[in-house]
Amino acid sequence: MKPHVLSRIAAAIAGVLLLTHCAQNPVTGDKDFVLMSEQQEIQMGAKAHQDVLKEYAALDNPGLQAYVDEVGQRLAAKSHRPDLKWHFTVVDSADVNAFALPGGYIYITRGIMAYLNSEAELAGVVGHEIGHVTARHGVRQQSTSTAVGLGAVLGSILVPGMNNQAGASLLQTLGQALTAGYGREHELESDRLGAQYLAKTGYQPQAMIEVISVLKDQELFDAELAKQEGREPRRYHGTFSTHPSNDARLKQVVGEAAKYQVENPREGRNEFLQKMAGVHFGDSPDQGVIRNNLFMHEKLGLALQFPAGWQVRNRPDRVVAISPKGDALVELRQGPKQGKPIDTLQKGLKLDAGARYDSGDIKGYPAAFAAGAQKGKPVLVAAVAFGGTQYLIAGMAKDAATYNRERNTLRAAINSFQGLSETQRQQARPHTIQLVNAQRGTTMASLAARSPLGKHAESQLRLMNDLYPAGEPQPGQLLKVVQ
Repeated sequence: MKPHVLSRIAAAIAGVLLLTHCAQNPVTGDKDFVLMSEQQEIQMGAKAHQDVLKEYAALDNPGLQAYVDEVGQRLAAKSHRPDLKWHFTVVDSADVNAFALPGGYIYITRGIMAYLNSEAELAGVVGHEIGHVTARHGVRQQSTSTAVGLGAVLGSILVPGMNNQAGASLLQTLGQALTAGYGREHELESDRLGAQYLAKTGYQPQAMIEVISVLKDQELFDAELAKQEGREPRRYHGTFSTHPSNDARLKQVVGEAAKYQVENPREGRNEFLQKMAGVHFGDSPDQGVIRNNLFMHEKLGLALQFPAGWQVRNRPDRVVAISPKGDALVELRQGPKQGKPIDTLQKGLKLDAGARYDSGDIKGYPAAFAAGAQKGKPVLVAAVAFGGTQYLIAGMAKDAATYNRERNTLRAAINSFQGLSETQRQQARPHTIQLVNAQRGTTMASLAARSPLGKHAESQLRLMNDLYPAGEPQPGQLLKVVQ
């Protein structure tokens, strides 16, 4: 993500909200105090779409993109805004998420698709997001909150313009302004609308509840995993986070779609699964892969060991590891191709007076090091020349006490930079989803034993096949496995 992408989106929304007037709600027909016209909404969405694609690259899979678009367009045609120009994009992210921008822009991650098991479930996710757009939740929301991480506390340490990234920050972490959901009432409204669109398009509206159940299982598993790993569990957008596991109101709003008769409802299980064959599971090779917090990028030929127990976020233009307490981080990103590492640091960093600079090497590669502070916050930065470019590695702490606690950890991470070994090249190969037919006697344990997913393989495979926590496949059942 280019710096402050979602912050800019949020700012754009806030700016448009200053243009005050009422408009008719497409769903209810009532006048809403929404503060922007439909044309302004569309323009805002189109601009924000370009920013989103800088953070989440579109998945390079034309067949899957066309399939999701076809499902989405059929649902949108039955929505309250059929004349809107709709855009449906599968993004190349392992995150379990889906979100919508105003103006008809819907995004679904390949990460969430790995846990779906039918076209009807896909339609449930997409229909829910369409509901956000048709009800204009994005423009009815009167304020946009941006989750800020350590990066926003410490500020930028790169001189604007360095590496052609004005205002680039080694510290920026992913904002959540548009991907954090709209609150329970709006989410329930989107569930009700999505269920209607499902029924009108020939899907069973109960698919909305089924997909929430699948994702709740995923959330429960991550909560248990987080406890073992000593981190906070991940929270997902909207549908995945606002509903209790047994939600009477959800069943009520979905049940309202029963008035739409669905004869021979379409499930599309095998069609969906066939489309998922060959899709990457977990990290994308274009962004490098992470195994036990070891970042390995086969195409770039490099590796970096992030601290054990830290949460690693792999983004298109950077990789960030955040400490369990959220008060320190290590970040890796590409720097300039030209120049000497020492010049890169001395000319490119904005550090407080008194910073120290030295030249040296990391694993035999020319490098330079800076140690100091930025607005009083301790910072360690290295620039290392490797493979025809320079890489910037920064270790940062919130305050002096945190730095003293984490100093050796930060230094160890920076000094772990290396070229990939042949063994690591093998480990850096991405995982992909493949399909198998269950035979008599096939168990999830037997499939997990052949999986590269490690000690949690059985739980992961159960989640991917809607068999969590203890289900077993039926003979002949088509299953997703990871190879």
